[in-house]
Amino acid sequence: MTPQPSPRNSKPRPGRLASIAVGFACALAVPALSLAADAGDASGEQIYRLKCASCHGASGEGTKEFPRALEGDKSAEKLAHLIEKTMPEDDPGTCVGPEAEKVAAYIHDAFYSQAARDRNAPPRVELSRLTVRQHKNALADLLAGFRGEPARDGKPGLRGEYFKAGKFRDKERVFERVDPEVKFDFKLGGPGDEPDKFDARRFSMRWDGSIVAPETGEYEFVVRTEHATRLFVNDPQRPLIDAWVKSGNETEYRGSITLLGGRAYPIRLDFTKGRLGDDDAKFDKHHPILPASIELAWAVPNRAIETIPTRCLSTAEVAPTYVSLTPFPPDDRSVGYERGTSVSKAWEQATTDAAIETAAYVSAHLRDLTGAKPEDADRGDKLKSFCRSFVRRAFRGPISDDLIGVFVDRQFEGGRDPEVAVKRVILLTLKSPRFLYREAGGLGPGYDVASRLSFGLWDSIPDRPLIEAAEAGKLDEKEEVARQATRMVDDPRAHAKIREFFFQWLRIDRAPDLSKDQAIYPGFDKAIAADLRTSLDLTLDDILWSDSSDFRQILLTDQSMLNGRLSKFYGAGLPDDAPFQKTRFEPDQRAGVLSHPYVLANFAYTATSSPIHRGVFINRSVLGRGLKPPPEAVAPLAPDLHASLSTRERVTIQTSPAACMTCHGMVNPLGFGLERFDAVGRFRAEEKGKPVDASGVYEDQAGTATPYEGARALAELLARSEETHFAFVDQLFHALVKQPIRAYGPQVRADLRRGFADDGYSVRKLAARIVATSALAPAPVPVASASAPD
Repeated sequence: MTPQPSPRNSKPRPGRLASIAVGFACALAVPALSLAADAGDASGEQIYRLKCASCHGASGEGTKEFPRALEGDKSAEKLAHLIEKTMPEDDPGTCVGPEAEKVAAYIHDAFYSQAARDRNAPPRVELSRLTVRQHKNALADLLAGFRGEPARDGKPGLRGEYFKAGKFRDKERVFERVDPEVKFDFKLGGPGDEPDKFDARRFSMRWDGSIVAPETGEYEFVVRTEHATRLFVNDPQRPLIDAWVKSGNETEYRGSITLLGGRAYPIRLDFTKGRLGDDDAKFDKHHPILPASIELAWAVPNRAIETIPTRCLSTAEVAPTYVSLTPFPPDDRSVGYERGTSVSKAWEQATTDAAIETAAYVSAHLRDLTGAKPEDADRGDKLKSFCRSFVRRAFRGPISDDLIGVFVDRQFEGGRDPEVAVKRVILLTLKSPRFLYREAGGLGPGYDVASRLSFGLWDSIPDRPLIEAAEAGKLDEKEEVARQATRMVDDPRAHAKIREFFFQWLRIDRAPDLSKDQAIYPGFDKAIAADLRTSLDLTLDDILWSDSSDFRQILLTDQSMLNGRLSKFYGAGLPDDAPFQKTRFEPDQRAGVLSHPYVLANFAYTATSSPIHRGVFINRSVLGRGLKPPPEAVAPLAPDLHASLSTRERVTIQTSPAACMTCHGMVNPLGFGLERFDAVGRFRAEEKGKPVDASGVYEDQAGTATPYEGARALAELLARSEETHFAFVDQLFHALVKQPIRAYGPQVRADLRRGFADDGYSVRKLAARIVATSALAPAPVPVASASAPD
């Protein structure tokens, strides 16, 4: 397969992909030709060519002097208004009335609007390689298929076994139970409700089950105890933490491991009190009784250490998961979502390194994966059968006998060592375009649909039910595809993918630094910041995976998950030791994620709030508007130099010039609505001894302006706005499918928004609907923007 280069203008250039928030307004705020006062009978096109094209290009594409293209999302009426107010920069107000209306209408219809851009350069589905996340998940599921189906019927917590001796022998077991978490202080006694059944000098425990990683990244595990311990995570043979034979007075042990989000991993924690090596029967009963405690904790990527919570533990037994550690160059995100449309030498080398790493892992776990023992007479046949299944799974469907001959049979010819042959098969398969590129194999409609479904919701290869549905010819039926998507959206892998999307939507996926000025905000430390992140996670999860899964509640809910520490800092009235629970605090003021303290603290400075950052967030994420970066970095007016001014007053002064207001006229009126919350997200009625002004105006795409007062009123406007709903549909589509939504036809976007409303704005149902729609859509011939090897 040799992809052809993309036709010119088949997709927007990277520099044009971020739409211009104020579109034409920002782009035209430059010196231009003087506009005539009287356009007479000239058409909009004639006015543009006479007075605008020399600066902005014949089709609004920009020029060397003013390279930014005229693209955006404003209506023609709003463009006309901006032209009247700002054009040309050196003489604004000289293009007004009918002239401004004509040229604005022409610009809007010819190349500025989304419809015009789609007409001039129709979006296309691009040939895509696997993204980094898809590659790692595909390898994990590829090998998991040879270890049986994961257990999903466990209870929350870990299964604990308690022994009255230092060894894990059945006859010494006193009791078993399910512990919701591992955090015990036995002091000078024994464990359980009847500690007298144990000799306080010598006892042991073992906890096992599985642990679910909520997101992908490096996890640091921590065991705290005064006695011997060892921890196994995703490897039952080699401990991640080994303090089984200890010396000295250490009480904290750490180990790090990379885990993929949305997956369960086997875990086992051993503990023993007493001197290892002593025989239980001869143990010195006069040995002094020492205190004993144990805690199992972790740090989720970019978080503080916490006791591993019950929600991440299960008594279910699961097999180890293969996690490739090969580093890859980051995927392109220039269009706002990850996509695999470019190939570099670094990426090519990474795929080779990952294939070698995987081959080595398979070789080390041959018996586990294949069931073939070294002494088996038919070991070669078993390994060959494994390889055939491996190739079919990697290529996501049936392949011809000729290809099996090339990829498998030929590697076993000539008396080659079977283990070497297996490695060769792995390397050939994982370097093939049939594995590395989406739908590169042309397996047929049913299998292509299965692949689109699985990569859309799981970023991974199809599971057995999908393949069986494809084999039975059911995946050309709309009802069956919808049923499969509904099944798949409840899988932890889909939870993890949608979770990652919301991190990006909230602009918190890059682990923001929430450090604050301690002189102004004493007590706002790393522990509070970590609890806030957990609070936001739990609040989102509670809404997203409820029966309703109502997107509007993400903006409107008056409840957040708080614990005692957060309650004390924010004045919510819970006991100091309260666990995380649904809490209403300041219900008349707060509304959903817009006023969640973590989000507010993220979009703030170390000492003051930031209406600009908050307004930019609402415009970009909630409303899906593109905002052009400012022409140059501008430092905010220092609060110390304007001690009598409120934050709102300082921002108003700084952004008052006309050239600034073309953007800040959209940003400020939304950011000001959150001004009743300071830099750590605490409610305030006053600032600088003055009542806080949290009034603002929401102006929709049609130009209708609606005034509001405070965060709750703003959230209510946004929650019922079609602009918000369309923006969310667009962004979730792009995050799941990783292709432009408009490439699937002019009606798909409107149909999805209508279905979103019909389903009560359920995020779960929208995700299933998006992936089912894209899976069944007659995909255009892909644009080969990635160069795949033959």
